[in-house]
Amino acid sequence: MHERQPEIEVAAVPAVRGRAIVITSGKGGVGKTTTTANLGTALAMRGARVALVDADVGLRNLDIVLGLESRVKHHLLDVIEGGVTLDEALVPSKYNESLMLLAAAQNREKDEVPTEAMTALIERLRERFDYVLVDCPAGIEHGFRNAVAGAQEAIVVCTPEVSAVRDVDRVIGLLGNRFKPQLIVNRLRPQLVKRGKMLSVEDVNAILRLPLLGVIADEPEIIITTNKGEPLALRRDGATGAAYHVMAAKIAGEDVAAPTVETRDSFFGRLGAFFGGKA
Repeated sequence: MHERQPEIEVAAVPAVRGRAIVITSGKGGVGKTTTTANLGTALAMRGARVALVDADVGLRNLDIVLGLESRVKHHLLDVIEGGVTLDEALVPSKYNESLMLLAAAQNREKDEVPTEAMTALIERLRERFDYVLVDCPAGIEHGFRNAVAGAQEAIVVCTPEVSAVRDVDRVIGLLGNRFKPQLIVNRLRPQLVKRGKMLSVEDVNAILRLPLLGVIADEPEIIITTNKGEPLALRRDGATGAAYHVMAAKIAGEDVAAPTVETRDSFFGRLGAFFGGKA
């Protein structure tokens, strides 16, 4: 008979949680929602479990970009207030079973969402998903605070406009160092950059000084696919769809170069165009 040995106390192993990433910009209309849908789609196509959270209470659009507006029966406030379970509120993507949407409430106000409850909700999602992407509402008020509360990382989307750069610069200050934000320059028009009519990626990041996650050109196809509820990331063969997949690879930790859009003009050439009135 073996002598009974004293039990060895094993330290509890913390549960592995997914990454919560807020996608923000400050101002509206720069493509946060389209970016959220496409990055989420690209990550899911890599085999990751992805939850997309629309934090824009009162002005939800993420369901439309994903083509899921007719399938949304419940929203995040229903879950927070205990009216339905999380499983009842999550809506699976039509294109990938690993991608789920938690929609925002359409007829409620942002102030009705307690920040602590939103943080707890994101924590619950992190227990079940590899990535939780939070589509941040415009502005820097209560909706912004809720969207960033449960996140550990941030992606800021900026169009190459002076007003957008200024707003993003302010958001970066509010985020602080904890989030280690990365930058996506969206809706770049190479021809306008060449003619000195639009800021370049270098001009934008000379001010923001952030790690560049990627650049997306302003292509008509993005509007077409968004209106159809078909994220462009579903198409790997096009330049823009491929760019979202490269950004997803970077998010996943792969050592790949950030996708860029070729403009082939120097800063001084653009500066001359600005002051010389060159068309």
